[in-house]
Amino acid sequence: MSKQADASAESTSYEEAREELVDVVRRLEAGGTTLEESLALWERGEELARVCQRWLDGARARLDEVLSAEES
Repeated sequence: MSKQADASAESTSYEEAREELVDVVRRLEAGGTTLEESLALWERGEELARVCQRWLDGARARLDEVLSAEES
């Protein structure tokens, strides 16, 4: 991922990334794109999936911290 794409991904909210990922999947499933367009969509989808996963991992870590603190 380029530095510019990485910076853009870092500023994307979970909801924005998920919504764009759903759109990418719809476009890929619909077909009608060139191979180059399909590859670009696939790469963007992979990037968005990583962004979503980072958000989910962060949320899980925060929950684990709270639950751990409550048990102490």
